[in-house]
Amino acid sequence: MNRSNLQSLTSNLLSKNYAIIVAGGSGIRMLSAVPKQFLLLNGRPVLMHTIEAFHHSESKPQIIVVLHPDFHAYWEELCKIHDFNIVHQLVNGGETRFHSVKNGLDQIPDAADVLIAVQDAVRPLTSGLIIDESYKHAAAHGNAVTAVKSRDSVRQAANGGTKSLMRDEIWLIQTPQTFQSAQIKKAYQQPFSAKFTDDASIVEQTGDTIHLIEGSYRNIKITFPEDIAIAEMLMVHGS
Repeated sequence: MNRSNLQSLTSNLLSKNYAIIVAGGSGIRMLSAVPKQFLLLNGRPVLMHTIEAFHHSESKPQIIVVLHPDFHAYWEELCKIHDFNIVHQLVNGGETRFHSVKNGLDQIPDAADVLIAVQDAVRPLTSGLIIDESYKHAAAHGNAVTAVKSRDSVRQAANGGTKSLMRDEIWLIQTPQTFQSAQIKKAYQQPFSAKFTDDASIVEQTGDTIHLIEGSYRNIKITFPEDIAIAEMLMVHGS
């Protein structure tokens, strides 16, 4: 291990911030045999860009990557090919996203001052400013869930028809979603439920209030094939 990597490892071990990066996507909606977190974005896997965003933030969290065990060796080979040396812990993914996050949480020691961010592996454009604000807000308020207001009119299906919703009251949820350790660990003691759509919904079920922070329309999730091209354009030209 060279001096730079040793300094990075020492800095991470001193941090009370953690980031669980959930990389369990199958690539089905991408029409790809390769899971979307491994698809190339500007010549390198999407997941590497996401890890770098947290590594280069001022918050300097310890990074845990949750990945299906079938892909551990493949990921390690990609790291060699791309000379990717950012220190991170690799953890087995679970049956669902809920179980994958829980596996990540199990690696984090219990401490009152620990903050834990949960991040989609396929949000490679999350800015350091959003990451840092997420940790700061969670430290002060218990949690911080990144979101943006809807730009479009929204209708809800109900009773065989639809009804209009107030666009200004609709928030589109992103990641990171960051929590004080005790809050999220307590929430993940609940049994799995299909109604859990994200970490905020799991924490909310325990009675805690969810606090939103401003995200970015650049903070896209790589879901469909065209999203790679959009992300590459945003990386070059900005929003």
